[in-house]
Amino acid sequence: MASEHGGGESPTEYIVHHLTHLKVGEGFWTWHVDTLFMSALLAALTAWLLYAGARKVAASAGAKAGARTSAPSGVGNFVEMVYEFVDGQVADIYHGNRAFLVALGLALFTWVVAMNAMDLLPLDLPGSIAGLFGAEYWRVLPTADLNGTVAMAIVVLVLIVGYAIRAKGIGGYAHEWIAAPFGSNPLLWIPNLLLNVVELLAKPVSLSMRLFGNMYAGELLFMLIALLGMAFAVSIGGLSLFLGQVVFGTAWAIFHILIILLQAYIFMVLPIVYISMAEEHH
Repeated sequence: MASEHGGGESPTEYIVHHLTHLKVGEGFWTWHVDTLFMSALLAALTAWLLYAGARKVAASAGAKAGARTSAPSGVGNFVEMVYEFVDGQVADIYHGNRAFLVALGLALFTWVVAMNAMDLLPLDLPGSIAGLFGAEYWRVLPTADLNGTVAMAIVVLVLIVGYAIRAKGIGGYAHEWIAAPFGSNPLLWIPNLLLNVVELLAKPVSLSMRLFGNMYAGELLFMLIALLGMAFAVSIGGLSLFLGQVVFGTAWAIFHILIILLQAYIFMVLPIVYISMAEEHH
């Protein structure tokens, strides 16, 4: 979320500063420390929240078994509601044993929501806090880093291949690569192989690029709105610019909540769809 920023930076310097990662290493072995730290921190917080909610639900179920009237409330009720939502979505898509896929969907949905929600923090706050610990740069939104979304998509790709091999066997899966969709004629092996490569790689690419593109655009728009505050700070009689920053920043933050939830929902549903498709026999 946008906030007023001073510090004498030009608009270009302001945006470049906020789009720069805290890095270690060089070239291919460059690590984005802020993305790794925020992803791990939010994963731990999300896991703790789900664990705490599950314990409350279990305690409530135990109380009911003991003939006492009790219902989950607070975090327990919230976690149960999210779980039932994810379970219902997975059940509509996948008709086999869905225990693992429900866990996968629940983890993806809650984790991506938590990461996306970092975009609602005041824009300069995370960097200011990181600066207290000596960090010159700090991007707080892991899903606006293509490295992070691609890493998650690669895990999904591994699961797609794993489920396909489990359902069809190594031989059946390999045969499908050269025999579908045009048939098993040796002259068509290469076209079949090329089409299957494109189809397989398109899934993680689209999955990662969609999440990254939407969150990066949202982050950038918050920065542009924040520049209204900078203009107010250096202008005379620029109260309208400050009010514009507040109004537009608030309006975009409210609308952005829908984007946060929608992108998390898409990132949860598509892997389930891809895995379900991978188990189908051509």
